[in-house]
Amino acid sequence: MAAKRRIRVTINGQIYEHEVEPRLLLIDYLRDVAGLLGTHYGCDTTSCGACTIIVDGRSAKSCTRFAVQADGQEILTVEGLACDGRLHPIQEAFRDHHGLQCGFCTPGFLMTALAFLSETPDPSKDQIREVLAGNLCRCTGYQGIVDAVEDAATRLKTGTRKRGNAGSAAGAKPLMR
Repeated sequence: MAAKRRIRVTINGQIYEHEVEPRLLLIDYLRDVAGLLGTHYGCDTTSCGACTIIVDGRSAKSCTRFAVQADGQEILTVEGLACDGRLHPIQEAFRDHHGLQCGFCTPGFLMTALAFLSETPDPSKDQIREVLAGNLCRCTGYQGIVDAVEDAATRLKTGTRKRGNAGSAAGAKPLMR
């Protein structure tokens, strides 16, 4: 057994430091060590996207990345999206467009879409479909998800909120920390 290594990561704005086995997967670190259960196991092969998080501003599938590889990096998980009890605009868009059903795949879709929109703030539907191709949903017909990402792009650009969170997006967390 290899000696444990100390890692220090920032997750959702909070610093975490732990001794970990070099072979510990990042998803296991997030769930079992940091106690953040929003990132889901789906396939263990990067095929489904349920484990997608954002690492240093880019989407990453945590099921095939070691925790030691995240040492010194900044991670955003689905738990870090809402702010002061208010949903992030991307979460609002998914709610409003029925971009989820059972919810198992939703965290991965949210994080993939968020990273994508930070790089492509005005995407076409074809671009949205292409970036979401790495995420699988067994419940929805995907159209609600595509519509949600398209609407989220508008909300993020204009700073608007809809439905239960009327008013501006003031106080919402930025797209990336």
